Amino acid sequence: MKQERETAFDAAMLALYDVGVKNKYNATRFQQMLRQNGGVETAHRLLHPQEHQQGLTRLWELGLLDHSVEALVLRDEFAALFTDEERGEARRRLAEIGYFNKS
Repeated sequence: MKQERETAFDAAMLALYDVGVKNKYNATRFQQMLRQNGGVETAHRLLHPQEHQQGLTRLWELGLLDHSVEALVLRDEFAALFTDEERGEARRRLAEIGYFNKS
C-alpha cells in the first residue's frame, strides 16, 4: 500500500513539472531533484523550513498554486507520506501567499 502511494506521488510530482513546462516555467532544479531522489524524497527536502521557495513564488505568479508541491502534500491520499511538521510547513507557506483565501 505504501509503495503504491509513493508511486502515485512520484507520478503526481512529475505531472507538476509538466504543468509548469506547459506554462513556460521550466523548473530545471526541481526536475533534477525528481530524477535523483524521486518524488517523496524531493518533497521532504523542499519542505525543510530553511529551503528557499523560489518555485512556489513562481507558481503563485502564474496562478498555479494548485500545482505546487505544498498543495500536493496536503492532499488526503498523500498525507501518510509526510510528517505533521511537513504538512504544517506546506500549509503555512500556502497560507502566507493567500492560497486558502480563494473565492
